[in-house]
Amino acid sequence: MSTRKQLKSLVEARRGMLVPGAFNALSAKVIEDLGFEAIYVTGAGVTNMWFGMPDQGFMGLSEIADHTARIRDAVSVPLIVDADTGFGNALNVHHTVRTLERAGADCIQFEDQVAPKRCGHFSGKEVISTEEAVSKIKAAVDARRDSDLMIMARTDAAATHGFEAAVERAQRFAEAGADILFVEAVTTAAEIRALPLRLGSPQLMNMVIGGKTPIFNANELAEMGYGIVLYANAALQGALAGMQKALAVLRDEKEVQESSGLVTPFAERQRLVDKPHWDTLEKRYS
Repeated sequence: MSTRKQLKSLVEARRGMLVPGAFNALSAKVIEDLGFEAIYVTGAGVTNMWFGMPDQGFMGLSEIADHTARIRDAVSVPLIVDADTGFGNALNVHHTVRTLERAGADCIQFEDQVAPKRCGHFSGKEVISTEEAVSKIKAAVDARRDSDLMIMARTDAAATHGFEAAVERAQRFAEAGADILFVEAVTTAAEIRALPLRLGSPQLMNMVIGGKTPIFNANELAEMGYGIVLYANAALQGALAGMQKALAVLRDEKEVQESSGLVTPFAERQRLVDKPHWDTLEKRYS
């Protein structure tokens, strides 16, 4: 079964599949190694880790396509790819779908913010008109060559127009052909519980650590009927915490031992990057 068919089956089961975000190929390999069933290629993570900049629209199509292709080569599980606003108008969205489909995406997510976009849990967001947003989703649906490629439509309208407007907009996205709906940055438990009752399509709930949405356990969200529970930047924030701890010890004590527990052992690092596989190939071809 293709990864696209796998993802479609997983999402339609609506069992709250936990999906962590990856910001590069190695973080994706760690996610797969730990047994997660799918990976989210995070625009915020790529922007933070690749550029050292905030999630405010600095990433372009070429950067996310390159990361998608490298991650696709590194792992075998399905990939959900964050395409921000589609990097322009409906025609740009069409081009974005073609580009990311070639790069190996199994689902492509588009949002309805005004460009330049910003993190869904930042203040100061604005959204485009419903009509323009719907036209971009229609363009995304029309652009895919593989009908199993899923299109996810995200709305940030709750922050600017209110919860009811966001629900209405999400419904319009479903009518335009979106396979998965994503109402971003809801702020109450009641809104989280209401969405699966109000919208018929499979949905993603975004659990942003330190963000505006209350954190629910994935089992609870599964019971509500969510298809995906996203932790887009748990790996990123965990990596930052690990780097800060290890490097603070190095700064203060002038050394770090493998036995400190602060670093992944050398052998484990080599296992994660498949060194034994490359050693075998080297022997075969030498």
